[in-house]
Amino acid sequence: MYFPAYRPRRLRKNENFRRMIRETRLTVDGLVLPLFITAEKEFKKPIASMPGHFQLSITYAVEEAKAARDLGIPAVLLFGIPARKDETGTDAYSDDGVIQRAVREIKEAVPEILVVTDLCFCEYTDHGHCGILTEEGVDNDATLEIIAEAAVVQARAGSDIIAPSGMMDGAVGAIREALDEEGFDATPIMSYSAKYASCFYGPFRDAAESAPRSGDRKSYQMDPANSDEAMREITLDVEEGADIIMVKPALPYLDIIRRAREEFDLPLAAYNVSGEYAMIKAAANLGWIDGERAMLEALTSIKRAGADIIITYFAKDAAKLLAGL
Repeated sequence: MYFPAYRPRRLRKNENFRRMIRETRLTVDGLVLPLFITAEKEFKKPIASMPGHFQLSITYAVEEAKAARDLGIPAVLLFGIPARKDETGTDAYSDDGVIQRAVREIKEAVPEILVVTDLCFCEYTDHGHCGILTEEGVDNDATLEIIAEAAVVQARAGSDIIAPSGMMDGAVGAIREALDEEGFDATPIMSYSAKYASCFYGPFRDAAESAPRSGDRKSYQMDPANSDEAMREITLDVEEGADIIMVKPALPYLDIIRRAREEFDLPLAAYNVSGEYAMIKAAANLGWIDGERAMLEALTSIKRAGADIIITYFAKDAAKLLAGL
């Protein structure tokens, strides 16, 4: 019987062989932990569709940031749930807004952790859309004005990275110009450059209380069928001054992550979104899959596709496993 001279199984026969030739290495260094912060005081409410995550008052958010720091996680990403919502989401660009207060307190208590602030209005508007709403839909250019204002307010509060997620045309350029004019030229922008109109955001909308009251976001978020359009979107953000580009969601869009890695020479983030997290957690809770292995396999696949940074609700769980805790 003929056997090939090269037998791949030779280098798989035990864990030391497998470790030695492993091509993709998942580490805690690129993980970012999202946090949902409410204006309530001394508040910690479980999110039913996201086991292990909570709506947190600022005090508890500070504790989560400390826990992330202690696990070696380099950054947290903040989403705000204001006490009051209105047509234009004024809490998002108020110096006393919930996220701005949270940034100040986290940076004072945990100065060594990077604080990334999501910049969108869906959590802050009473209609749940990502900008100023008219009868024709979201007014892109009017929204740019408040996006720029919110970016400056976040930077003034101490945000380390501004992360615009609303998919408004020209947002990165408007933010870069506003930050530079106000002396925040060293503050980087991590743009949600290719953000798809995905059903996988469902649990997030429960957590952030940000579901639109009417209609959907398909006129500004991307069609899941499109790949070339994602490259055009990323190109625009790069030209406007993005420092980090992002693909969201991650697992259904690994091909987009791979294309972005091959076509752009910038740090690349991928958002392992709430629905991806919830599916693994639900299946694991039912005993259908090994939750820890599924988590690591999913995160490794995102890294293998080309992501440098993975925003994930698994960040703490993954960090513990990777550290052998």
